Amino acid sequence: MKKYLFFLFLLPFAVQSKTAHHRSDELAEKIQKIAKTAQGRVGMMATVIETGQSISLDPSGHFPMQSVYKFPIAMAVLQQVDQGKLSLGQKIQVDKNDFVGPRQHSPIRDTNPQGVELTLAELLRFMASESDGTACDVLLKTLGGPANVTQYLRSLSINGIRVATTEKEMGTSETVQYRNWASPESMVNLLTVFHQGQKLSASSTDLLRRILTETPTGPRRLKGLLPAGTEVAHKTGSSRTFDGFTRATNDVGIITLPSGQHLALAVFVADSKASDADRENVIAQVAKAVWNEWSGQAAK
Repeated sequence: MKKYLFFLFLLPFAVQSKTAHHRSDELAEKIQKIAKTAQGRVGMMATVIETGQSISLDPSGHFPMQSVYKFPIAMAVLQQVDQGKLSLGQKIQVDKNDFVGPRQHSPIRDTNPQGVELTLAELLRFMASESDGTACDVLLKTLGGPANVTQYLRSLSINGIRVATTEKEMGTSETVQYRNWASPESMVNLLTVFHQGQKLSASSTDLLRRILTETPTGPRRLKGLLPAGTEVAHKTGSSRTFDGFTRATNDVGIITLPSGQHLALAVFVADSKASDADRENVIAQVAKAVWNEWSGQAAK
């Protein structure tokens, strides 16, 4: 069985007391115990952006993103908007041949079976908030293909995320999804770059943050056990379950702590034999554990 490695980082040159070391060990043990219930591979990383405090489990592992990859795609779209190459108000035709497969999620396809013309802003919201596969593929086509998103990530010095296929391609085979992978560490680094507004304009950052905060997906994942009203800007990713085996159950995002600081958190559950409820609970329990560690108050 693969061994998991935990890494806990504190600010450089900080003096750690025995109590701090003890709490660090307790948090690592707690996350390891939670991960075992997944009956599969679990990778996670959590970082308090303002202080650098961090903990991780298999931070360099490669995990299938599924719809989590719509977050970096959205960033790539908005970078093109910032550069004037695209416009939020421009109209884009969505044809029937753009639709993802019938078993894939697409409100655009379901409500417009003959096709529809939408603005770039509408497609962005459908993709990032509703996790619409058709919107994702149309935006990937607008960007010139998946490889251009990976190239954009490399320009941000994000090397542990790969966008390689469309949603429609992922629908052709269960194994295709492994081509779109991320490491927990690189995903947290991307969340941090996004939050700090380093590469997108303030208006683009605010727009995407609002979309990710308002998304209705994944209420039982990162948000599931946090106090009511906690602000969580996040993107989920999910595969189907075949013969009791689920290849991807994910959630990544930025949680606002009571102090006003921000926690970047990525949790990937891969190749799992656990139930839907148990997989989602793994993500919720990890989020609760790191919240309890760095919020200054226990989650109820």
